[in-house]
Formats: sequence, C-alpha cells, structure tokens
Amino acid sequence: MSSLKIDKRIVKYRVRKPDEKPAEPKLSDPDTFRGKDGKTAKVIRMHEEIQRPEMLIGSTYKIKTPVSDHAMYVTINDIVLNEGTEHQQRRPFEIFINSKNLDHFQWIVALTRIISAVFRKGGDVTFLVEELKAVFDPRGGYWQPGGKFMPSIIAELGHVIEKHLQMIGLLRPVGLDVHQQKLVDEKRAEFEARQKQQDAFSKSHFPEGAQLCSKCSTAAVVMMDGCMTCLNCGDSKCG
Repeated sequence: MSSLKIDKRIVKYRVRKPDEKPAEPKLSDPDTFRGKDGKTAKVIRMHEEIQRPEMLIGSTYKIKTPVSDHAMYVTINDIVLNEGTEHQQRRPFEIFINSKNLDHFQWIVALTRIISAVFRKGGDVTFLVEELKAVFDPRGGYWQPGGKFMPSIIAELGHVIEKHLQMIGLLRPVGLDVHQQKLVDEKRAEFEARQKQQDAFSKSHFPEGAQLCSKCSTAAVVMMDGCMTCLNCGDSKCG
C-alpha cells in the first residue's frame, strides 16, 4: 500500500465505501465540458491549491531608468490551465525581479513575494496594474525615451505587468476608437506639415540672425563694412 503525505491540516473528511465510484461531473454544470476522449471534466480555474508544475512559460522584460545605473529584469512565469481544450487559459503564476542595484533589494524581495501570492490566489488580478501605477516617488519621477512620464520605478513595474496581462489576454489593450484615431492622425499630419515648413526655412545657407531682404525676400541681409548687404542678391543700402 502506497503512503500519502498530508501537508495541510484536515478540517473535514468523508469515508468512501469500497464499491462507491467517484461522481462524474454533469454537463449541465457550466464549469463542465466534454473532452476529445468523450469524457466529462471540470474546468480548472486558478486558485492557491494548484501546485507549481515542473515547467512554466516565462517572459522577461527590461526596465532601464535614468535614476539608476543598473537595469532591472522582470520575469513573469505563466501557467496554462485546461491545456488542449476550448477552455485553455494562460494565467500569471509568479514574478521575479533581478537587479545589480542592492539599494532596492528589500522591497524587491517583498514585492515579488506579494505579487506572486496574488497571482496564485486566482480571481481578478488586473487590479494590481492600477495600484502599482498609482505609486509616486517623493523625489520625483522621470521621462522615458519617447516622452512618456513615469512617476516611479514601481509605476513602471505596473506598466510592465499591464503589458504582460494584455499579451496573455487578461487585459484588453487600451486604444482610441475610429473617430478619435482619425482626429489624432489629422492633427499629427497638420503638425508635421507645419514643422516641415519651419525646418525648410531654418535650414539656411546664410548666417544665423540674417535679416529679410526687401528685394529678393531672402533672410540673407547682414552687416558688412558698416553697410547692410544681402548675401543672396547683393543688394546694399550703400549703393
């Protein structure tokens, strides 16, 4: 007879008779489906009782901030539930944050344990994104390349988790509707056209600060030998 190790406290029990078979789930139950082999099975949902499998699917994200000399590497491992069925779902299971900067070691360890515990608890874990993005650094935030402001390193970690949840389908990507996108595209095209005109005017072959010539309408009039002279057409106030 094989032995069974019990890791948790027994709170209730029921004696099953030798001739009693386990009750099969009914298809009328919304959490029940019929597999390819014809047998009925329960839909497995994320909860803290699910044991970690030997292998998980992971994604690693790099966070490089101007407030630190060392980058942070965030790895989020996912577990696949109901694999091979129509109810297959990918859920975050654990998170790891690695950095050479030991100044953040304590809160990194605490944060990874708390977030991993929330992931394993199951249910709606998307609230973590807004909670983390709302954290502000009292010393001030920083600007990312591209012009996006980050109020803190924790907030950027929230953006990373948001990006990952969107990738696995737990969050819907936030975007503009058709009319908003059309308006933004029109305003961008208008701005770029205006910038091209300014750039064409600013890229002059004449010295910076040259005045506009009344004869050839070119910004090329400079002071030469005590007389305002146009470097484009040669017009001079001195004749």
